[in-house]
Amino acid sequence: MDSAINKVKVRFAPSPTGYLHMGGARTSLYNWLFARKNRGVFLLRIEDTDNARSTKEAVQAILDGLSWLGMDWDEGPFYQTQRLDLYGDFAGKLLESGRAYKCFCTSEELAAQRKEAESKKEAPMYNGRCRGLNREQISALEAEGKKCVLRFKTPKSGTTVVSDMIRGDVKFENLLLDDFVIVKSDGFPTYNFAAVVDDHLMDISHVIRGDDHLSNTPRQVLMYEAFGFSLPKFAHIPMILGKDKARLSKRHGATSVIAYKDMGYLPEAMVNYLARLGWGHGDQEVFSVDELIELFDIERVSKTPAVFDMDKLDWLNSIYIKQSPPQRIVLMTKPFLEAAYPSYKELEKTPEGREKIEKIVVCLLERMKTLKDIVALSDFFFLDEITYDQKAIEKHMKEEGVKEILSKLGSALKSVNPFTKDNIETAFRGLAAELGIKAGKVIHPARVALTGRSDSPPMFDTVEIIGKEVCLKRLEKAFQLLQ
Repeated sequence: MDSAINKVKVRFAPSPTGYLHMGGARTSLYNWLFARKNRGVFLLRIEDTDNARSTKEAVQAILDGLSWLGMDWDEGPFYQTQRLDLYGDFAGKLLESGRAYKCFCTSEELAAQRKEAESKKEAPMYNGRCRGLNREQISALEAEGKKCVLRFKTPKSGTTVVSDMIRGDVKFENLLLDDFVIVKSDGFPTYNFAAVVDDHLMDISHVIRGDDHLSNTPRQVLMYEAFGFSLPKFAHIPMILGKDKARLSKRHGATSVIAYKDMGYLPEAMVNYLARLGWGHGDQEVFSVDELIELFDIERVSKTPAVFDMDKLDWLNSIYIKQSPPQRIVLMTKPFLEAAYPSYKELEKTPEGREKIEKIVVCLLERMKTLKDIVALSDFFFLDEITYDQKAIEKHMKEEGVKEILSKLGSALKSVNPFTKDNIETAFRGLAAELGIKAGKVIHPARVALTGRSDSPPMFDTVEIIGKEVCLKRLEKAFQLLQ
């Protein structure tokens, strides 16, 4: 390794052709953890040389996704489109050394070559037609105004070995690599070429990326050798699959990382989950960021693809919700509740209303898998009119004596003052004792009458939050429904 590369330096280098997907986010995380563990540098490079597909919106989506996950970068972002002169200089060096050549084949000619190869059941590779052009022939073609690309002159024999930190040594036959394009006819570099130049100039010590790039690596290794550059260390991470073992796609759930923010997932839960997609430390499932930094080892990343499991993510997210300071969850659930219930904004205007919102969130923390779940769990706190679940009515409201229980409960709650959960509990249990029944015989029908469902947060907390006036109205309505 060059003396310039005297410490760990890694990079995340996405192409801004779409959102930050799950695989890219995990790659970024593994690079970030590796840098932080080794007190190294994490660099962000935007590989935006695909003019047709790269967009400013995609760049912003990537930056937003990384920021949400808490993956701060030490250098960059660097944009390849702002470094075109550098690539031109290095391409010229390969031409001068005879390791690259100009190719004038048209797209039609290349298509014909591929078709011929397919007819012979051969790999659709470039046949090297322009590899042997001399100076006079090149000058003549240029005089005709023919456009050209630059191709790397790949050795026609031997093997290229990629030493991978996860997979060990992987061998590639040079004959199967063909003479690949390094600079397109518009002057823009291709991925393989620009990545090598940038990784060298930016002193990248370790290249950690998805295994979909493994087939590119021997080509890059050959270019490193052609330039006389020292090789970085490589680590290729297996892809992420859905439960059906097919490549992760939209049918398995959202593939955009930032979409999970909108779905109510906490960033630390997503970081924890992404880290465990292919890496582990014994049986431990829940890791703080500091623990991940301390324990992460790139050489312990699995060689086999990871399976994305929404149930596992939900479970992790629920743990982080429970462990978070309640006031934080109050703030994070605000956008969901505000969008769902007009009464939320009214409550926010007063200290009493804000206290009620906090109580609602706190009593529902144990039941939430995502922040968005709070909307469905809390409707009876925010709506004037509740909807009754028919199964709950059949189960708890049809028994003999329920009308009397609801009537007497209304009278008991009316006299409760102050309307606190301890006094409410006393009223419930006192009524049960008066009627000579178990407390559950009062609580179950009351829950249906007050919330519309058979399942709710702890009953006495729920009654206190709903408030005396609304409770009395709902008990009266339920009593009328039973007439």
